[in-house]
Amino acid sequence: MTTPITMPALSPTMEEGNLAKWHVKVGDKVKPGDIIAEIETDKATMEVEAVDEGTVTKLLVEEGAQGVKVNAVIAELDGEGGGAKAPDRPALPKVGEPPAKVPSKPESVAPPPKANPSPQESGERAAATSGARIKASPLAKRLAKADGVDLLALKGSGPHGRIIKADVLKAPKGGARQAPTAGGSITSLIEPALLDDRVYAPDSYELISLDGVRKVTARRLTQSFMQVPHFPLTIDLEIDHLLSARVRINEAAAASGTKVSVNDMLIKACAMALMTHPDANASYTDKGVAQHKSAHVSVAVAIPGGLITPVVRDAQTKGLAQIATEMKDLAARARDKKLKPQEYMGGTFSISNLGMMGIRQFASILNPPEGMILSVGAGEKRVVVKEDKVVIATMMTVTLTCDHRVVDGATGARWLATFKQFVETPEAMLL
Repeated sequence: MTTPITMPALSPTMEEGNLAKWHVKVGDKVKPGDIIAEIETDKATMEVEAVDEGTVTKLLVEEGAQGVKVNAVIAELDGEGGGAKAPDRPALPKVGEPPAKVPSKPESVAPPPKANPSPQESGERAAATSGARIKASPLAKRLAKADGVDLLALKGSGPHGRIIKADVLKAPKGGARQAPTAGGSITSLIEPALLDDRVYAPDSYELISLDGVRKVTARRLTQSFMQVPHFPLTIDLEIDHLLSARVRINEAAAASGTKVSVNDMLIKACAMALMTHPDANASYTDKGVAQHKSAHVSVAVAIPGGLITPVVRDAQTKGLAQIATEMKDLAARARDKKLKPQEYMGGTFSISNLGMMGIRQFASILNPPEGMILSVGAGEKRVVVKEDKVVIATMMTVTLTCDHRVVDGATGARWLATFKQFVETPEAMLL
């Protein structure tokens, strides 16, 4: 009996993946639990295990193929004991090749055109007249027809510019294709993919293809910036006491080999402040505001091609040594794309630290559905006034970006005041 092997959904939001590597070949026998392939998602590269026993009879997707849809058949097994052989299934086309032709049906007389065609039908008719071909998935075409969306007006985000379901869902419903203006639409002006040869000569740049991380990051942050009403709150922190406490903590932990960073201490302070102000540890939903019962702190980590935010879960319950150990492990595996989905999803708050790169102050874009993100600048010596005297202190500027649907100005200010107390008096985190 032939058993299909399909592209698995390795995270709740995964729609497609890249088949990075096969660990089997045709003729190999596999059993449940054997590693058969490596799948690259937008965030990580994960191993796929066999769930059935049998002999590999076909590999339908080549190694290195990109944009393979979830549930697409990627291989076939012949189960032990045999059985009726399944009809041959044509292999999926290689990357960049057109799909195999299907025998055409006998020609029939085309029906007369409708008096009032839908925008989608008008687009198809226009494409047929001009000789162009609309590259869209069957599901995208059905949705476009149902919602009155003109496919010619859309730019596909799928493999090789193919229009997919998400493109249709984001398009205005029921509207006909807008005629281009002399200056071009706002969308065309901000679309990074539309490079005009009149502006940049074709031989003056190298086009680097977008990987899964950068595509997803670009889409999510664009939606966040455009759709979430947000505002920043900025304060200065004096961190001399924090730095001296860190020195003493690391001296005490020297025997264990653990080294606590300033960022580890800030993670703990953020978590403690979130538990003090549960109305700030929240996410906006259409059904209501979700107030989280624990502080799951997402920490921005730079990786090739973008950023990823591994999560320190229940950070308010963990000591600095445990936070330091977890962050070292998470950051290392993040850079190797070895994180599991549950390790970079489900955060309730984010922290992004560019201080080690010399950035004094910045504001981050929200990481939805989290309600706040803290941007941490460099600690540096500054001249300040204390008790009417001019002195030198080590100062750090932080900016809290808030989702105004969840956190208003007063709530954000109260959270920052508590966070400042924990940072400037770190022993308060022991109470």
